[in-house]
Amino acid sequence: MLILVLGRGKTGSLVAEVARERGHSVRTLDIDENAHAAALTAPNLAGVDVVVDFTAPEAALENMRAVLSLGKRMVVGTTGWYKHLDEMRALAIKRGGGLLYGTNFSMGVQKLFRLTAELAKLEGYKFSIEETHHTSKLDAPSGTAITLKEIILSVRPGIEIPITSHRVGDAKGEHIVHAVSEHDTLELRHDAQSRRGFALGAVRGAEWLAGKSGAWDFREIFDQL
Repeated sequence: MLILVLGRGKTGSLVAEVARERGHSVRTLDIDENAHAAALTAPNLAGVDVVVDFTAPEAALENMRAVLSLGKRMVVGTTGWYKHLDEMRALAIKRGGGLLYGTNFSMGVQKLFRLTAELAKLEGYKFSIEETHHTSKLDAPSGTAITLKEIILSVRPGIEIPITSHRVGDAKGEHIVHAVSEHDTLELRHDAQSRRGFALGAVRGAEWLAGKSGAWDFREIFDQL
């Protein structure tokens, strides 16, 4: 399989490395080589099975429009663009392309999402979320923290769920869900030791997406990997 990785940052570089380890051919483009998605043309994407994006919110949106308009497949690990999600899903379906997106491609975080849904069923608790990332992360709160909040709200609509964001050094990503009552405190915590888990999930997602048409959240399909 030929994978085109957009973004040569820390996670994008790991995606390329993991993809090669799993036997795939890999091409990469950094943001300055693909300004306004100018490099994502039909000739340049000929033979590419899946495009993987770990860039920045505005760049990712331009990249999706270019790739999906050509009916290609794309895994998007960038967050901060979800107000355009309905538009991107519709474009993928209309053009026969494939879109796999997610606020977090770590398999451990996927389990955290499910455990949070169970935790939210508890009566008499107040919920809050705390997240810590590296200082160069552009969006705050993180997409993962927003997803955790949405999961709790799906079980307990209308409650207040504060999110506290920290930006510290080269932190890989930590998320804690707090549940506090008069009697006790429960916490669910995921602390990424490296970015490799995110990269592996994205590559496995790309392998799953190859040849498919439609749009999926990674949360919907990770059990199939």
